[in-house]
Amino acid sequence: MPHILPLKIAKDLLKMLKICEEWLHSCSGCEIAILNIGEDLIGLLEELDLVHMPILTDHKFFGQKGQGSQMDIPQADIGIVSGAVANEEHVEVLELMREKCRILIALGTCATHGGIPALLNSWTMEEAFSSIFQTRTTDEFSALPDDGVPAFLDRVYAVDERVKVDIMVPGCPPNPYHIYDVLTTLLKNETPVLPEKSVCDTCPTIRRGKGEVKKVRRFLENATYDPNEPIYNMHCLLEQGFMCMGPVTAAGCAHDGAPRCIFARVPCRGCFGPVRPDGNQMLDMMNALASNGIDWKSVVDRRGLLRFSGAHGLLRPLTKRS
Repeated sequence: MPHILPLKIAKDLLKMLKICEEWLHSCSGCEIAILNIGEDLIGLLEELDLVHMPILTDHKFFGQKGQGSQMDIPQADIGIVSGAVANEEHVEVLELMREKCRILIALGTCATHGGIPALLNSWTMEEAFSSIFQTRTTDEFSALPDDGVPAFLDRVYAVDERVKVDIMVPGCPPNPYHIYDVLTTLLKNETPVLPEKSVCDTCPTIRRGKGEVKKVRRFLENATYDPNEPIYNMHCLLEQGFMCMGPVTAAGCAHDGAPRCIFARVPCRGCFGPVRPDGNQMLDMMNALASNGIDWKSVVDRRGLLRFSGAHGLLRPLTKRS
């Protein structure tokens, strides 16, 4: 199972499961995905007790009036964490979630593989902050804020790089039905099973094997297809020469029988992360291009293939040549 560690669900879990949810370096898209479960969420909430969830509940870290001296998160059966880990506060919250929650779920690609926040790993922190806090105008460099601001780590981490994770549910955003399936399965005291296939495995477009395309085409021109024809009559975008990351991206975004980007006639961007948790989307994509007879050297920005999976030390600053 690529996204779930060996997990034995405790037999003494109460029927009414206590849930803690926290977000770290994220955009709230994963929390919206939970809400997008829709009407099924109403029935699910009858069996779940949300004891801590910043986007929905008013539970303060240091007491409702700030009277506490230590950060407090309630004990829970299941902890859900979205977002990457980028500063010391994230680490503190994450470690406390791990301590207080019997089962910890990393929700969304930022949590499982670094996601968009891990693009910061392309530069050193000095380079990144220098770019962020100064402009190309005549403005002088602004000092880095340090009053009440948590210190940044040396790079952006995925959740499982800092604590043990039991279940990984990728996606940017994750599929609401996957979240629902994981929670309902845990309610049944069973181990969840998530998709193990790639986007290509779930794509209905026509594949003819190695095509005549030898170089990657930038998506500044339209793909060849008839908009009046169904998606299964369209020729594979990768075989048309476009950078479609379907071969190296985990499935799970299907919409009306096709991956969502493909359904819109757009190449897969890799937002569900690698098919294998320890996969390298950049390296694997280079191999996929070679197997299709496409020159990998024609890829303009190879490091951009790690746009959703730059944690785990995969995306690093370029070494400056002397």
